[in-house]
Amino acid sequence: MKRTLLIATMFVFATIASFAQKFAYVDSEFILENIPEYADAKSEIDELSIQWQRDIEVKFAEIDQLYKNFKAEAVLLPEDIKIKREEEIINKEKAAKDLQRQRFGKDGDLFKRRQELVKPIQEKIYSAIESIAATDNYAVIFDKAGSVSMMYTNPRFDISEDVLDKLGYSYKSRQ
Repeated sequence: MKRTLLIATMFVFATIASFAQKFAYVDSEFILENIPEYADAKSEIDELSIQWQRDIEVKFAEIDQLYKNFKAEAVLLPEDIKIKREEEIINKEKAAKDLQRQRFGKDGDLFKRRQELVKPIQEKIYSAIESIAATDNYAVIFDKAGSVSMMYTNPRFDISEDVLDKLGYSYKSRQ
């Protein structure tokens, strides 16, 4: 009886061990900070954003000045000229808002440029993670920097440096 129980217990533990899942995590912020192409892409995106924002602010300042001038002169202007000026101001404001949406909207120029520059880098990272997961037999790899809330992480399971190694980048070790 004891021998049968011992064999059954060993079988159960062997079965459980064979189904054990391996988990790891990466810190995508750390990975991205150590990829020079990402820093270049981020810099270009920031510069574009600043330039486009300035252009839009200039347009809105012009519209504001037109409106102030219109208010100051409105009393002296004939009705047909007032209507014409109001339409001009409204059209310029609409054009400025359209430009703002075109540059910064959901599928705007900034979003598209970010996709062009950052997506290839993200795909390289994903491929490296996928390769490491297949090689080291990980079932799940979490992103510590993402939306997954991780209350505690053991640095032993952080494979971020492995991903950078796989991509061929040097990195600053963490302390």
